[in-house]
Amino acid sequence: MALSNAAKAGVAIFVGAVQFGILLIVAEIYYSAHGVLNTSGSGNTTGYAYSVSVNFVSDLGATCRSSCTIPPSAWLFDISNAVLGLLILAGAYFLQRAFTWKPATGLLALAGIGALGVGLFPETAGILHTISSFIAFLFAGLSAVVTSKFEKKPMSYLSIILGLATLAALFLFVGGINLGLGVGGMERMIVYPALLWAVGFGGHMMATEDSMRW
Repeated sequence: MALSNAAKAGVAIFVGAVQFGILLIVAEIYYSAHGVLNTSGSGNTTGYAYSVSVNFVSDLGATCRSSCTIPPSAWLFDISNAVLGLLILAGAYFLQRAFTWKPATGLLALAGIGALGVGLFPETAGILHTISSFIAFLFAGLSAVVTSKFEKKPMSYLSIILGLATLAALFLFVGGINLGLGVGGMERMIVYPALLWAVGFGGHMMATEDSMRW
């Protein structure tokens, strides 16, 4: 039996979110296991750990402070982000074919473009990276709220809650309010709800038939 367009969208979004979630953890481990700081005054090299509180998520692709260092996790993180973005874009395409409702699919496509941009433009790209990250975060949260129209209860309610959680965390993060979590911890409060929504939404869509009511 052929998959509906809604189911195809679900598969793309589910796979994109799951691979990113898993490879995000692997990249954090790889960063700590294989990374080496610049030589110290004694001439010795020192291994360094990735901190989910101190480090930004995107430090996994390039760690830029006074200067930029490309960690060994960069290729994994950047490719995973790009794959996430491409699969979200594919999901938006099939979702449009299933429901023909551009407000939702447009927001989802913008989230995909943002994620793809994060993969293509690491921290070394400066403002391009910042813009891509903001687009990904903002439109992922909005997508979770708006696409709740495609879901049955209680999943529709959970999507709204997760979307609002992402948007609230983004607002606090931009305002420099980290609630004691550090910049990395607060950034994860943006990312994790959006990822959980994408996994849940993708799974829900896989069991959904096409509808032209929108």
